[in-house]
Amino acid sequence: MSFRGINTTVIQIRRQVFTEVARMAYANVKGEQANHLMRKIPYTIIPGEEGKLRKDIFLERAIVEERVRLAMGLPTRRMDEHNSVVSGLEDASIADKYYDPPLVNVIKFACNRCPEKLVKVSDLCQGCLAHPCMEVCPKKAITWESGRSTIDQEKCIKCGRCATVCPYNAIVKTERPCAAACGMGAIHSDELGRAEIDYSKCVSCGQCLVNCPFGAIADKGQIYQLIQGFNRGDRIYALVAPAFINQFPSLASTGKLKAALKAIGFYDVVEVAIGADLCTVDEAHDFLEEVPGKLDFMATSCCPAWSMMAKTAFPALAKNISMTMTPMVFTARMMKQKDPTARMCFIGPCAAKKLEASRRTVRSDVDFVLTFEELAGIIEGKDLDIDLLEVDENEAALCSASAAGRGFAQSGGVANAVANKIKEWHPDMEVKIASAQGLADCKKLLMLAKAGKYNGYLLEGMGCPGGCIGGAGTIADPARTAIQLNKYMKEAPFTDPEQSPYMSEIHVLKDDPNFEL
Repeated sequence: MSFRGINTTVIQIRRQVFTEVARMAYANVKGEQANHLMRKIPYTIIPGEEGKLRKDIFLERAIVEERVRLAMGLPTRRMDEHNSVVSGLEDASIADKYYDPPLVNVIKFACNRCPEKLVKVSDLCQGCLAHPCMEVCPKKAITWESGRSTIDQEKCIKCGRCATVCPYNAIVKTERPCAAACGMGAIHSDELGRAEIDYSKCVSCGQCLVNCPFGAIADKGQIYQLIQGFNRGDRIYALVAPAFINQFPSLASTGKLKAALKAIGFYDVVEVAIGADLCTVDEAHDFLEEVPGKLDFMATSCCPAWSMMAKTAFPALAKNISMTMTPMVFTARMMKQKDPTARMCFIGPCAAKKLEASRRTVRSDVDFVLTFEELAGIIEGKDLDIDLLEVDENEAALCSASAAGRGFAQSGGVANAVANKIKEWHPDMEVKIASAQGLADCKKLLMLAKAGKYNGYLLEGMGCPGGCIGGAGTIADPARTAIQLNKYMKEAPFTDPEQSPYMSEIHVLKDDPNFEL
């Protein structure tokens, strides 16, 4: 369970960090002036003399310092070494810095050291005579002591059967929230009980960071570097993912959003749904060429967390992942073809897109990646008066994209778009599809595919619940976003991706023989 749509203290602090880092970047100072501003941020966010969150104001500020460093793309500091909060700032103060691994980080002294898994009898236990909890326990780990049930944690296998039969709901089964949200099983405890990420399994979906109620996990950002580019006059395009719908209530219209993005420094704004249209057609061609003659099934390539999970957890199935470029790369490459000296910033719902953009064959196309939450911080840091923004009605629309392209933002949207296109070309052909959302279910889908249960299918996987609209970089409640997205799809200028005015670009964009996802 994540906290999107709920304005928690963790989210407030995260947003304040993004805002203050943006303010510092817009100040456009270097050297000791920059050091001073960076040192000042924790005191701006955590004012006063007494702690209110963890009862230790020094700890609160130290955690904010680490969040600031990560938001600026800097690594966390070792706890057993003295290192200034501004260490490495000079190296980060350039507009050409990509992410250094790891992307997702645990701030160790912010971690609550939650138990990995625990089944516990609470004070609600009534000491009933039936004691069904004892009867169903397969390991006889529950005994009767002092008029209530007691669980021997050494024997308990955390199956939870006792919790399901307790008539008073007195037995609680809990799991570390970050680990429960990780569909890759990449989070465990270190020797001190703090969360630790196994980066050989992590695919940077970011679900752990939005599910930690202590704000102990954060990903690196490029806010500081992007604004350095603005400051030096770079021509930077904003490539906005269609999941932007419902993320910015004060920027409800596309015209208002475009005006705000230009006001903070972007040269122009393009919606990535135009790349989704190209992706639809290209992936449909791929499916027809590969399945079933060369491959038993084909899987979509749009979600980087899904495709990375497939290639790492099921290496034998790597060939089944479509080689079609993602909508982000299609769009960025198209805009670079039109404006070769410009730079591209993808703005979307996804932490894993940051990892995708840092790949050798993608980084020449995508220069920056921001989440919607980071963009909200930049808008606040720029101190824009939203009500005074002037909207050019001639440029109110973000792009000419299809309803299907916009639909890529939610689970099922990619597979449905590709399948519909294939059916249009071959009306008598049956296109079977299966989709999964959330990496745990995605793994189950691929396990069944490996066992031959989905031969002939087009499989779609999305690493986040609900699809991109539930990504780690979103702000709004995904359920409400889905409603708004469906309305936005109906407002599209056309329904068929092949009607896109950019369709003629597809063969030019794919001519790089060295490209690989």
